Amino acid sequence: MHKDYYEILNVDRNASEEEIKKAYRRLALKYHPDRNPGDKYAEEKFKEINEAYEVLSDPEKRARYDRYGTVDGSGPAFDFGFRTSFDEIFEDLFGDFFGRTRRAKKGDDLKYNLEIEFEEAIFGTEKEIEIPKDERCPVCKGSRIEPGYKPSVCPLCGGRGQIRYSHSFFTINKTCDSCHGEGYIIDNPCRECRGRGYVKTKKKLTVKVPPGVETGTRLRIRGEGAKSPTDTYPGDLYVVIHVRPHSIFERDGDNIIVKVDVDFPILCLGGEIKVPTLDGDKKIKIPPGTEPGKIIRLEGLGIPRNRGYGRGDQLVYINVRVPKNLTDRQKKILEELARELENQG
Repeated sequence: MHKDYYEILNVDRNASEEEIKKAYRRLALKYHPDRNPGDKYAEEKFKEINEAYEVLSDPEKRARYDRYGTVDGSGPAFDFGFRTSFDEIFEDLFGDFFGRTRRAKKGDDLKYNLEIEFEEAIFGTEKEIEIPKDERCPVCKGSRIEPGYKPSVCPLCGGRGQIRYSHSFFTINKTCDSCHGEGYIIDNPCRECRGRGYVKTKKKLTVKVPPGVETGTRLRIRGEGAKSPTDTYPGDLYVVIHVRPHSIFERDGDNIIVKVDVDFPILCLGGEIKVPTLDGDKKIKIPPGTEPGKIIRLEGLGIPRNRGYGRGDQLVYINVRVPKNLTDRQKKILEELARELENQG
């Protein structure tokens, strides 16, 4: 004889989904094996109420049960293995009440390569990007079924989603190869999404690039990764920064390096020159007798520090500028200087 699932849960045949859920919670807590260790009656009762809830909580299965008195039209609606399918139902409603939780499934993470200018990396910027996105199908609402149609019970597993194999004293439940554990077959897939449950779209995002990033920096945007119909929540989007090289400046940690060519007389006599910085041109003094290769440090004109306050420094590397096209007068002056230095030595 087929079981009366309404009687098992002690609810009316017209009970709402919420009333069925409340009845299940009450009975599941009462007969759960963790609260009744070694009690065979409680164990069987717990299996029975989970079996009843598995059917009555699903609109499709409940409709078939109300019509035929069973789900698959033959034997009992479902054949459960202890601490398998019905434990998942219990955990869906009670979470880790008894210290067990089902691991949520996260979607795949995505990567986006973002190229920015040198100055944007130094001072920060905002960039608008466009990424491919899987959105729930607007036609079937993610069900994968063409509107107006319903799925059919899997003929191989009878709607259970699992095939039970018995060997000696052991019973093994294996995911059904026909329905892939869903318990039903979609004969009329949604034409809009071709039965995938989602459609390919594009989404625009604003990425805030903080000051001081460098090539290889990864910025994580939570929840903007991929999500399939079977995922609990979406993955993350990782924006990988690529900084274009600058024609003048180089980076060394938190410092900026710039190389300037200085005329030989200024190196000898001293003077003032103009050098480029991230904040515009600055005048600096060259001490008399400065040798090529000397480094002049400009404090606080480097890169903003990501994990601290202030900025790094700018390091000015001094090179000597060698003139290539000398006039006759310039040649004579240099020849006289060379003789003077030679005699002085």
